[in-house]
Amino acid sequence: MKLLIGLGNPGKEYESTRHNAGFMAMDHLANHFGCEAFRFFDKHKAELTTGQIGGEKVILVKPKTYMNLSGEAVQSIMGFYKIPMEDMVVLYDDVDIPFGALRVRPHGSAGGHNGIKSLIQHLGTSDFNRIRLGIQPKEPFPGALEDYVLGKLTHEQKDTLDKVILILPSAVELLFKEGIESAMHQFNGL
Repeated sequence: MKLLIGLGNPGKEYESTRHNAGFMAMDHLANHFGCEAFRFFDKHKAELTTGQIGGEKVILVKPKTYMNLSGEAVQSIMGFYKIPMEDMVVLYDDVDIPFGALRVRPHGSAGGHNGIKSLIQHLGTSDFNRIRLGIQPKEPFPGALEDYVLGKLTHEQKDTLDKVILILPSAVELLFKEGIESAMHQFNGL
């Protein structure tokens, strides 16, 4: 069994924000692979659904703890379902990657991302597979970085993000079937 996690913030005020790219990705993946609607599980503080991706049973997760506490939900789910670290993939926004770019990585630092900081803190390691969705501004942003990532997507940004999210099913399926190296080779640099 595999675990696929998309990071974001719950609530209407965060919908369509750059920081919720992980939730948008999860919604598309669940729809693409014919999963049932996400259901909230209070004991995990997350919405979950299940499906088949690349011949593997997969639990798709959207933590509902707010970004900076995502590790609580992920730790709970991994412990309950006894999922090893190598079978987990986390999808999230990354302000250090050009907008619309996709990057697959087997490990790394939090890079200032509070959701990843929380995961590393609760899981005790930074060695987990990631798919990062670039949200870097094209022009220098005049305000605080937090204001940018929590800001609403422009129409152009939404179109760009939608295009990269359409690639995700192929990236996730390859990652599950052939491993992280194959996914990195084929999808990094797009």
